[in-house]
Amino acid sequence: MTLIDLDQAATASVRRPVLEAMWPHLTGEYGNPSSTHALGRRAADALEDARSRIARVLGVRAAQVVLTSGGTEADNLGVIGLALAAIAAGRERHIVVGAIEHEAVLAAAAHLERWHDVEVSRLPVDAVGRYSPSTLADLLRPGTALVAVQHANNEVGTVQPVDELVRTARAVGARVHVDAVQTAGWMPVVPAAAGGFPASSGVDARPDGVAISGHKLGAPKGVGALILPTGAPIEPVLHGGGQERERRSGTENVAGAVGLAVALELADAERRGLDPASGAPLATAVAARRDAFVRAVVQEVPGAAPTGHPTDRLPAHASFVVPGVGGEPLLIALDDAGVLASSGSACAAGRDEPSPVLLAMGCSPEVARTALRFTWGASTTQDELDRAVELLARSAAVLRG
Repeated sequence: MTLIDLDQAATASVRRPVLEAMWPHLTGEYGNPSSTHALGRRAADALEDARSRIARVLGVRAAQVVLTSGGTEADNLGVIGLALAAIAAGRERHIVVGAIEHEAVLAAAAHLERWHDVEVSRLPVDAVGRYSPSTLADLLRPGTALVAVQHANNEVGTVQPVDELVRTARAVGARVHVDAVQTAGWMPVVPAAAGGFPASSGVDARPDGVAISGHKLGAPKGVGALILPTGAPIEPVLHGGGQERERRSGTENVAGAVGLAVALELADAERRGLDPASGAPLATAVAARRDAFVRAVVQEVPGAAPTGHPTDRLPAHASFVVPGVGGEPLLIALDDAGVLASSGSACAAGRDEPSPVLLAMGCSPEVARTALRFTWGASTTQDELDRAVELLARSAAVLRG
């Protein structure tokens, strides 16, 4: 049975060019970048070359790239490290965190609340999962230390108005962390030489931290990065040998950094290129396939309703609730039929709880338990999506009896 992988927001397969680029640094060129002998110096050169390539794709300077073990660490360093540094500089022990953030951000905020006496305000969302700059403004205080918001939601695909949110936070001097794990590779996350989202109205719109993760892009699991302004004060959350310019200690994952650089370059080239099937710009073609998929699911699966913003969403992301059909039984049926999908965040899989994201968007617990998420890659074909709709409709009909 041929699998149709529509759970690529959870993880993507490692690209072959990424594996080939990493291989030398897992075998003969295995040196520690902190060693002073020739093997170590070659490792250090490879690490800095990878850092420069990552920076080039993202439109920032190499010194701004802090390599981490993945998106979770990058989010923890961004939230905890930036907040504590801001508080040490005299800001109030108050942060604002989006209500539908990834658990890495929410748990980091909870850590600050429990162990550092930080007050956490939750920024609510509307029915399509969007944050409002005006609502954020109501939560901010003159001394707020940090605002943490995502670029796009991993469960319902909604892309946030990040530039407006950053400008709103900047108006009171708050620092800003952005989780861009789901958007890196699909859209610019820190564009332009300024190293941030576009500025307008004379107010700085550059975030202080932007987190990305390699395994969403075709790099291996266990590597990511936090993008910081050059010289930005940050309190480390890992302590040791002072690697990464004293911002993140630990022997660097040279092979992982090389893999992340290659994966970013490949994803960026794809994003800027044309769709092989249609000849249209890739993002346009992928979004068109997404919209056709949504229409087909709504037509073929009685009661299925899309979740998230209908247009301002990730191009390869479609999510639904299917009242009257349990989400987990439907996922099991799809798995048996050869379709990989999910009910939401992979980090929350296996829990018999309604999605907190959908609850925050106003869904009832009963409806939230019927959530489905389909996410794919640039190479996923229309035929695969059409087949997935057919199998979804068939599985839903069987479960309904």
